[in-house]
Amino acid sequence: MASQSNSVPKTGLPGLSENWRSDLLSGFLVFLIALPLCLGISAASGFPTMSGVITAVIGGIVVSRFSGSYVTINGPAAGLIVVILSAVQALGQTAAMAAIVIASVFQIMMGVMKAGRLNAYFPSSVVHGMLAAIGIIIMAKQVHIMLGVKPESKEILGVIAEIPQSIMHMNPEIALIGIVGILILILWTKIKNRHLKMIPAPLVVVCVGIVLARFFDIHHEHAYSLAGFSFFGQQDFSIGPKFLVSVPENVSSYFYTPDFSKIGTSAFWGAVISICLVGSLETLLSATAVDKLDPHKRYSDLNKDLTAVGIGNLIASSIGGLPMIAEIVRSSANVNNGAKTGWANFFHGIFLAVFVLVFPWLIREIPFASLAALLVFTGFRLSSPKEFAKTMDLGHEQLILFIITIIGVLATDLLVGVIIGIVAKLVIHLAWGVKFSNLIKISYDLNQSEPNVHLITVHGSAIFSNFIGLKSVVADLPDGKIVIFDVSDAYLIDHTVMEFIDHFQHDYIDRGGKCEVRGLENLKTHSKHPLATHRFMG
Repeated sequence: MASQSNSVPKTGLPGLSENWRSDLLSGFLVFLIALPLCLGISAASGFPTMSGVITAVIGGIVVSRFSGSYVTINGPAAGLIVVILSAVQALGQTAAMAAIVIASVFQIMMGVMKAGRLNAYFPSSVVHGMLAAIGIIIMAKQVHIMLGVKPESKEILGVIAEIPQSIMHMNPEIALIGIVGILILILWTKIKNRHLKMIPAPLVVVCVGIVLARFFDIHHEHAYSLAGFSFFGQQDFSIGPKFLVSVPENVSSYFYTPDFSKIGTSAFWGAVISICLVGSLETLLSATAVDKLDPHKRYSDLNKDLTAVGIGNLIASSIGGLPMIAEIVRSSANVNNGAKTGWANFFHGIFLAVFVLVFPWLIREIPFASLAALLVFTGFRLSSPKEFAKTMDLGHEQLILFIITIIGVLATDLLVGVIIGIVAKLVIHLAWGVKFSNLIKISYDLNQSEPNVHLITVHGSAIFSNFIGLKSVVADLPDGKIVIFDVSDAYLIDHTVMEFIDHFQHDYIDRGGKCEVRGLENLKTHSKHPLATHRFMG
């Protein structure tokens, strides 16, 4: 009998072999996590609640069959709420679907053109600042729903300013459901029992929410005062009050077709760019992060994965779904549950499809406050004080960029905020003495000093905006050799490049080679962190 390590596929699309039991179990457990999150993300994005489920079903059943990754789970993500809701508010739901369709075509083209290293063009601190800003926006918007209050402002800064007022005017029963949900999520992070931890916290939050909604008679008590009102701005499919999730009676009502009538407007193309950029970045970042969790040390084909996600998004957005990414929370759970192959993703999609077809009445029992609690908790994890502390450890300039990006996103929008962060990064590099020509072109030599030794000598500055060429060359080096990075003649190596070199070094060693970095002792840093920016200070 083959050992476990030999039975796990290393390349290609695996068949449904001896791993089916572990993949089936993991797929079921991930389904329990995915269902409430899909519903909450849909509603918070301004779409009908079933839109996220449609996306997850397609991501599982379809995308898993030709994805470039092994244990990632595809579905809607909290990180896309902000851009999708903005598109819905600017264009309307069906026109926003059309923008997702066009963004999906761009994603497919990017994958085909091997743009799977897109994330290399963005400094790490700016990307993390963008995600933290998204987390703040999600919390600010969802805390009002969790308290059962509708904010008056439509601008994010106004919504944040109204939180104290919403706390004072909260609906006691609804707020209790939301607060209990948050407490359960916090408690679940403290539990050590392995068997109890297998029960997904989102499932517990939703089940307790259903019980409390029944106890408070939410079905009838608030039906008159909330008739025709929607916290999330979605269309009215309700057969009950808006404190509870709405699901159409007819399955055909789950689906919609996109409206391309606004394709000539600037708002439409702004939405296309934002959806494509954020969705692609999150997919690549998540897939890379999940690879590090894979105990079998397999590596995703990022170009293939980006193409597969783009095709999935094209299908989903054409019938009323949200865009999908390689979602990190569900993927992490998938790994922890013992998944071996992409069939776990497939099974999770099957379970979702069966559940919504057989038990739609149970979905209608779920209070929105419970879903809002899940999203508030998710938003907090994206923007927690730990994220600020981790950035601070990398140096003061990283924290400054992190905060500038957050403020830029909150004060303008996602795309402009990211551009502000990138410009700020370039300005800092120029202030530190980086030559203008070195901002976009790196200077390096690649020599094979001995048959098995590849020496990479970096000259001048290696920064986020210029090292993509070097990254591509390094990625093509054969396994099992000796790779040496010599930065003795470098002026500046920024955090993004330091992070890349560190990841490459560990990955290359795992693949049987040797890798070392020489010359860092000639450079100084503003932080004790080994991956902080290194520069020559004379």
